[in-house]
Amino acid sequence: MGAARGDDPPGRLIAGRRDSGARVDAATRVTKRSVVVAGHRTSVSLEDAFWSGLGAIAARDGKSINAMIGEIDRGRAGNLSSAIRVFVLRRLTE
Repeated sequence: MGAARGDDPPGRLIAGRRDSGARVDAATRVTKRSVVVAGHRTSVSLEDAFWSGLGAIAARDGKSINAMIGEIDRGRAGNLSSAIRVFVLRRLTE
């Protein structure tokens, strides 16, 4: 292990982020799931709160999560994970 750089915050590096030892709220934990988008399998990483919100919206609309993600994918301009977060936020605040 070499010496830590001066700009490195204290804590252990876990999954690309520093663990300060604080308890991670389950809603903010990031979960990666495999989905099928436009006939292709891909993975999407979202906080558990967004997965829950997306599931609730899909259930209300009578659709699967994959179908909902497909619709979001067709209308997005940027990153899929970000598009899903914005979609969930907009729908839950309507």
